[in-house]
Amino acid sequence: MTIEEAQKTVDQWINTTGVRYFNELTNMAMLAEEVGEVARIIARQYGEQSFKASDKDKVLADELADVMFVVICLANQTGVDLTEALKRNLENKTNRDATRHKDNEKLKG
Repeated sequence: MTIEEAQKTVDQWINTTGVRYFNELTNMAMLAEEVGEVARIIARQYGEQSFKASDKDKVLADELADVMFVVICLANQTGVDLTEALKRNLENKTNRDATRHKDNEKLKG
């Protein structure tokens, strides 16, 4: 699925199953909540925290997909074409960081 297809699919789902978009502020709060769930899994799976019983059924892929869903909702309701936005973002990063990371002593093995 392309990003464009994902935006259309989420929009269709929202307008049929979801009834309507939550407002932007609600979606922003939901995004923060979903990112927190990703952080919780990362802290336990790759960090030093141990899993709680309530965390054991959480799947990183599912939580990342939740983050993507809310980001797509925000993009759709604010008129952002994520395909074009990502292209521009990568171009900017490429121009800005052409040698930055290669020259970073901290990243050299």
